[in-house]
Amino acid sequence: MLELPAIILTCVSIFGFINYRYLKLPITVGLVLMALISAVLLLGVDSLVPDWGVSQTVQHWLDEIDFNRTLMHGMLSFLLFAGALHVDLNSLLESKVRVGVLATVGVILSTFINGVGFYFLCNLFGLHVDFILCLIFGVVVSPTDPVAVLALLKRLTIPKKLEATIGGESLFNDGVAVVVYSILVTVAFGGISGHGSETPGTGMVIGLFVQEALGGAVLGMVCGYAAFLLMRHMDDYVIEVITTLALVTGGYAIALQLHVSGPIAMVIAGVFIGNTGRRLAMNEETRQHVTQFWHLIDEILNAALFVLIGFQIIILTYQSSVLLISILCVPLAVGARCLAVGAPLQVLRPLIGKQPGDIVILTWAGLRGGISVALALSLPDIAEKSLILTATYTVVVFSILIQGLTIENVIRWVQRKK
Repeated sequence: MLELPAIILTCVSIFGFINYRYLKLPITVGLVLMALISAVLLLGVDSLVPDWGVSQTVQHWLDEIDFNRTLMHGMLSFLLFAGALHVDLNSLLESKVRVGVLATVGVILSTFINGVGFYFLCNLFGLHVDFILCLIFGVVVSPTDPVAVLALLKRLTIPKKLEATIGGESLFNDGVAVVVYSILVTVAFGGISGHGSETPGTGMVIGLFVQEALGGAVLGMVCGYAAFLLMRHMDDYVIEVITTLALVTGGYAIALQLHVSGPIAMVIAGVFIGNTGRRLAMNEETRQHVTQFWHLIDEILNAALFVLIGFQIIILTYQSSVLLISILCVPLAVGARCLAVGAPLQVLRPLIGKQPGDIVILTWAGLRGGISVALALSLPDIAEKSLILTATYTVVVFSILIQGLTIENVIRWVQRKK
């Protein structure tokens, strides 16, 4: 039971030490890079001495981890709440139009562009993949990962309004993407999420979207307000920290039972507690303990998640056509992100204004991460799953290593251009 967490945390500790002493990279990038290098070395050892079965042993350990369940029904609730606690509500409200449009229209537009591009790439290499599965790939690589993005924002100096847009979008668009993903999987395979074997029509699809997204927002507000009332009538930081922990675990469990969006519920609850709750229901001592507790939870789960992402390379497919498609999906995903950001902002320009360079920064700061990998892994066991997973993983690794390392240079370049 404790073997896997022990292995993961030991890897985090060793990789973190090496990164701190020698590589001196941002911790997210350093952990993924070290895990990737370790996985490649294990594959090298396995090819040189196949009798040892090293990669098979590691793959067996990874197979024991239900990555989708571990992240989507476990870690994600904690990570989203911890990230939302630090969102300034006033800045978020100032950017509400941009955040709302990018997290909804942007995700849908990115899903379509990535899906169409993936469909043509597959046909170019002689692989027939149903268009609905291509759209599923499109939504899998569309959300910017809040874990990676919020870790990025901690070390960048950018205008407050742009920071609120990037952070707010990353917190909300993954919830929207999960809803769209659920709908597309329902359409593709039927019998998912308790909707029987019939393929849902347009009305049912819209109903599912409203139920999940709006229901998640309402649940997050109700649960956040209930926790706020409890915390307002006591003055014991230990119980108040436990109350926030109960809010996250209990709220997410209720969301799963009601078939509403748990990620959206956690973001709403986190923003409410981080602003109204912090101001009206906590004294200074409680604020410090709540902040430190969730900061520690955030950092530990972050580290474990990105080590897991790095090791996933062991389970990928290495056929030449699959690798070529996966590599070409990188510029496709970046281009789709640019169009999905640029088109809505251009349309909204008379209403919200636009600073030069915002589209470039929003595009390059849109890091993908564990949510994309988890969604790809959660697909049913179909023939196309290995292709979708390999392409998704390639996009995620490029995003974290290349975009994550160069975003500061991109921001400096944009600021010089102004």
